[in-house]
Amino acid sequence: MPGEGTERRETDLRRMAMKIGAFEFNLRELAGSMGDFGTLFPLAIGYIVVCGLDPAGFLVMMGLANVATGLIYKLPMPIEPMKVLAVEAVKMIATGWLLGVVAIAIVLVLRKSRYAPAAVVLMLLGIAIVAFQGRLPSADLIRFTPPPLTGFSPREVWDSLVLAGFAQIPLTITNATIATAALIGTYFPDRPVSVGKLSWNQGVMNLVLPFFGGMPMCHGSGGLAGQYYFGARTGGTNLIEGAIEIALGLFCAAAIAGLFAAFPLAIIGAMMFLVGIELTKFCRDVRPGRDLIPLVLTVAVSLLANMAVGFVAGLAVHYGMEKWWGKPAAG
Repeated sequence: MPGEGTERRETDLRRMAMKIGAFEFNLRELAGSMGDFGTLFPLAIGYIVVCGLDPAGFLVMMGLANVATGLIYKLPMPIEPMKVLAVEAVKMIATGWLLGVVAIAIVLVLRKSRYAPAAVVLMLLGIAIVAFQGRLPSADLIRFTPPPLTGFSPREVWDSLVLAGFAQIPLTITNATIATAALIGTYFPDRPVSVGKLSWNQGVMNLVLPFFGGMPMCHGSGGLAGQYYFGARTGGTNLIEGAIEIALGLFCAAAIAGLFAAFPLAIIGAMMFLVGIELTKFCRDVRPGRDLIPLVLTVAVSLLANMAVGFVAGLAVHYGMEKWWGKPAAG
C-alpha cells in the first residue's frame, strides 16, 4: 500500500539520521516532550505546593538534566519517575468525566498526526480552559528568578534517606533503570543503553542538582513510554522539553504553581491512562505459569502497599518457586 511505503521510507530516513547523531525538531518531537508532562504535573504540584520546593530550582534543574541526557544519548530519555499507571489516571479522569472522554478521543484520533499532534492539542486545550475560567496567573508574576543555592545538614540527609531514599531504591533499580534499559532496547534496538550507564547518569544527577534547588530525579519506563507514545523518536524531544522547563523556571517561577494547580486533571489523567494501557502491551511477552505468578503478586502487593514491598514479595515468590521446584523459575 502507498501509505505503508511512505511510512517505511520515513522510518528508514529517521534511522539514518539517528545513526549520524542527528536531532529532529518538529511538532511530533514537541508532542513527545509533552507526553512526559503527564508525570510532571502531579509531581510538580506535590513538590511545589505541598513540599514548598522552589519552582525555579525545580524546573531549571530538570530542564538542564533533560538537555544533558538528550545530548548524551540522542534518544528520548525521561527524567522523572512514573509512579502511577492506568489505575491512578482513572481517579484524575473522574474529576471531569466529559473532558476526560474528549481528551481520550483526541489522543486516539490525533496521536500520529504530524500537523496537530495530540499532546500539543491537549496542552493548548488545557491552557484555554484555564484562561476561560479566569485562572491564568497574572502577567506581573512573570519575572527573572534564578535557581537558589541549597545546603543540607548531615541530619537532613539521613532523615531523607530513612523517610524516602531507602524505599525508593527498589523502584529506581527496577522501573527507572532495568525496565527503562529494556524499553529502550525494544523501541530503539540499534541504540541500546546499558543499565550501568543509566545508573551512573542518575547518580550524577542526584549528587549535583539538589544543591541548586533540584528535586530527586531518575528515569522511568512509564515516562519513556509516554514520550514515545506521543511521538518522540530522537534526543530532540529532551532538548525541547528542557528548553521549555528552563524558560518556565527562569521567568515564570512565581506563576507556575498556580498554573499547574489550575490545569484540568482530567486531561492529564487521559494521557496517563492511555500510556498506562500502552505499557501493559509488554506483558504479552510474559509466559504463563511461573513467569506470571511473581508478576501478578508484585503488581498486587505494590498496589496494596508500595513498590518496595511489592518488589520484595515478587523476589521472595520467584526464589521460593525456584527452590520448591528444584530448578530456576522462568525468566
